[in-house]
Amino acid sequence: MPRPTPDELLDKLHREEEKRQRGRLKIFFGASAGVGKTFAMLQAARRRRDEGGEVLVGVVETHGRKETLALAQGLDSLPPARIDYRGRVLAEFDLDAALQRKPQLILVDELAHANVQGARHVKRWQDVQALLDAGIDVYTTVNVQHLESLNDIVGRITGIRVRETIPDRIFDLADEVTLVDLPPEELLDRLRDGKVYVPQQAAHAVRNFFRKGNLIALRELALRRTADRVDAQMREYRADQSIEHIWRARERLIACIGPGPESATLVRAAARLAAALKADWLAVYVETPKLQRLSDERRTRTLDALKLAAELGAETVTLDGADAAATLIDYARLRNVSKLVAGASAARGWRRLFDAPVSERILQRGPDIDVTLVATGARDEPGGTQAPRPGALAAWRDGAHSPPRAYGIALAIGAGITLLADLLAARQFAITNLVMLYLLGVVFTAVRLGRGPGVMLSFLSVAAVDFFFVPPQLSFSVTDTQYLLTFGVMLLTSLTISHLTSSLRRQARIASLRERRTGAMYAMTKELGAALMTGQIVEIGVRHVAEVFQAKAAILLPDAADKVRRNVVEEGGIGLDEISLDSDVAQWVYDQQRPAGRGTDTLPASRALYLPLKAPMRTRGVLALVTGREGEFAVPEQRRMIETFAAQIALALERVHYVEIAQDALVNMESERLRNSLLSAISHDLRTPLTSIVGFASVLEEQAREAGGGNPETSRELVQAIHEEALRMSGLVINLLDMARLQAGSVRLNRQWSMLEETVGAALAASRRVLAGRAVRTDVPAALPLLELDAVLMERLFANLLENAAKYTPPGTPVAIGAALVEADDQDDGGNARVVRVHLDDDGPGVPEALRARLFDKFTRGEKESAQAGIGLGLAICRAIVEAHGGKIGVENRRDGEGRVSGARFWFTLPVSDAAPLDVPDHVPDDIPPGEPSSREA
Repeated sequence: MPRPTPDELLDKLHREEEKRQRGRLKIFFGASAGVGKTFAMLQAARRRRDEGGEVLVGVVETHGRKETLALAQGLDSLPPARIDYRGRVLAEFDLDAALQRKPQLILVDELAHANVQGARHVKRWQDVQALLDAGIDVYTTVNVQHLESLNDIVGRITGIRVRETIPDRIFDLADEVTLVDLPPEELLDRLRDGKVYVPQQAAHAVRNFFRKGNLIALRELALRRTADRVDAQMREYRADQSIEHIWRARERLIACIGPGPESATLVRAAARLAAALKADWLAVYVETPKLQRLSDERRTRTLDALKLAAELGAETVTLDGADAAATLIDYARLRNVSKLVAGASAARGWRRLFDAPVSERILQRGPDIDVTLVATGARDEPGGTQAPRPGALAAWRDGAHSPPRAYGIALAIGAGITLLADLLAARQFAITNLVMLYLLGVVFTAVRLGRGPGVMLSFLSVAAVDFFFVPPQLSFSVTDTQYLLTFGVMLLTSLTISHLTSSLRRQARIASLRERRTGAMYAMTKELGAALMTGQIVEIGVRHVAEVFQAKAAILLPDAADKVRRNVVEEGGIGLDEISLDSDVAQWVYDQQRPAGRGTDTLPASRALYLPLKAPMRTRGVLALVTGREGEFAVPEQRRMIETFAAQIALALERVHYVEIAQDALVNMESERLRNSLLSAISHDLRTPLTSIVGFASVLEEQAREAGGGNPETSRELVQAIHEEALRMSGLVINLLDMARLQAGSVRLNRQWSMLEETVGAALAASRRVLAGRAVRTDVPAALPLLELDAVLMERLFANLLENAAKYTPPGTPVAIGAALVEADDQDDGGNARVVRVHLDDDGPGVPEALRARLFDKFTRGEKESAQAGIGLGLAICRAIVEAHGGKIGVENRRDGEGRVSGARFWFTLPVSDAAPLDVPDHVPDDIPPGEPSSREA
């Protein structure tokens, strides 16, 4: 096992630092309820407390068990939060209080619990994550049926589908998992004794979920899941410590798949051995440069063997390496595999001498690995380097076959070298130096033109040296026998150089191809990450798939009825219009979540390959590809890459799907909130005047029935009260209508040049009833420029501000209105250099700091509903009116000389236009008593 790189060490240090900052999570894990998880958790918590640790009980579900209740007593407990849900007050874990207390350790029972609507998080495991992020240690409990990956399996075993689940990553995140185990017989005895549920519930549970067979199966699942986690921890430790030798803590074997006819027999033998040992197993195929030149038949045989292994329950892996034995040994040590299963080689004689079987090389290099040989009865096939099949990857096919033109160029290179050598020979150069020229030509030919031309030039070079330069010249006869050794070494060296350079050329081409595909995968993933709509994802995915695989591609997405339909976005060189896609096959692939079509076992005669776009939650569609090269999709490398592309597209589609769901849910929640607020406000504030009107009208009716017995003074008071309540209700309805019209954008401003002083006077006249008993001081200079305003809406603005001031200030306190022409600052919109800043001051308690940011939002009120009438729309309407005029509005607290709050100031700005007329009317409103223009009182 190779030692970690500096980047890996740095990543390890980062992970360790994050672990130190986070709290530690300990999970008490069990097969079912009643095995004693909560009891074990409380015992561990008591030990932690006795050691001096701070322990807080966040939530513990005792279910009335006396032993559990006794353990919980004496531990500091956190009071639960009370949440109103559908008319009932329910107790829930108080996350905010826990974060505020921040103990060293907190107990949070039932990790998979779903919180009551209204809590901060939907699931309790999200609360636990927040606690861990805050550096708090957490003890919790969970059953095996609550793990998301095992939910379907448990449902099929027990016939009961558990709805509350946790992601497996949360379970794997735990720093420690304690398995709390109990034999099924003892658990059933506990049920019958009433130690798990009350007797009535216990009898029902024994007949349904708690059957002995169910408990045995759940116990095995819990044990296996715990063992898997421990095995993963052990492999992580071995990797961190760079431990190379294998630890035989758990049986795991590898079936070494090759291209020979014995592959299927080897796979079946490995499956039987794994079943007998109750071990996990992997089917591994190592593709060496030699195997990359296999024929179509032998590569198909390898692919079939891998498919068979997957069907028999193996994890299939394809590796690349120059040496199959070394690659298998490294991978076995990485996965902590103790046994390898390989086919017994039938090679004999010189073939075994020059090419030792993989099994023998593994035994020589990996003495800590057991090798099991399977006698398959098949002989090794000669011709391991047959010509590549027609459906090989384009880059590999080009490297295997050299065109006739390449051989012609090789001949020209040989002729050119011969001419150059003849010139050098005339200058008394030795033959050994001339041989170097031919070797250089062989290297260049092998690198640039391929293996075939290089081999041809190797033989021609020997012949040319013999014919032209070795005495007797212009003859192939050799008088000096020492030249025979020269020719032999020259030929062997040339062939070796040709072979090595062509192999390196092919490997470089393959590496370049893989690098391009990796880059394409990265580019597609980056683009998919930025896509926000389904159409964008389809266009990006189809474009990249078509470019990388040189195929025509299409994505079929399901409609509301889960029927896949063909998408209009298509790319590639082959027209899908000419090759119609089979919608029935695509629907089958979508429903069964399995590939079909070309290169598969299902409908292989189809012209297209159909792949399901499988995401973690469900299948999101079907990817269809058509290519003109036979056997292209049967290549393992191609299939893995295509499936990877499909997985990335499926993840992007699922992400966008849930983003759309979240947006819809947010809109629905906001609409529901506004609707509830509106209904609550109407039910409270309209009910009061309506009740008063009905009561007063009843009194008047009763007096009218009494033949003149009524009191005229009382009648006038009742009529006046009815009038006031009706006006109050009319104001509420007007506010609702104004807000609806402003929000809908249906109001068009009727802008006219107006004096601000006139607008203030009209608003004061309309608000006489609201301002009864209050002094209103105005400071609106007559020299202010004319403003282009909608006078009706502006009067409404002042009326709402005055009503708000009267509502939230003590009776009889004064109100002041002022205005001034000021220079515009960065907060003012519209690009105007000057604005008129208007303010309204009161002598009330001021505005709380926490309320200032949202005071102008709809349905926001300064006090509780029972304190003041209103529905919280007045200030929202004010903001809408001011913004419609291009201004800004805000609120601030006024302070006296000692810094104490002395009241509130509501202010807004109105833009001043340079095109304002200069003829300002010289008069003041008739409804404001005369006085100094700069200081008026009403």
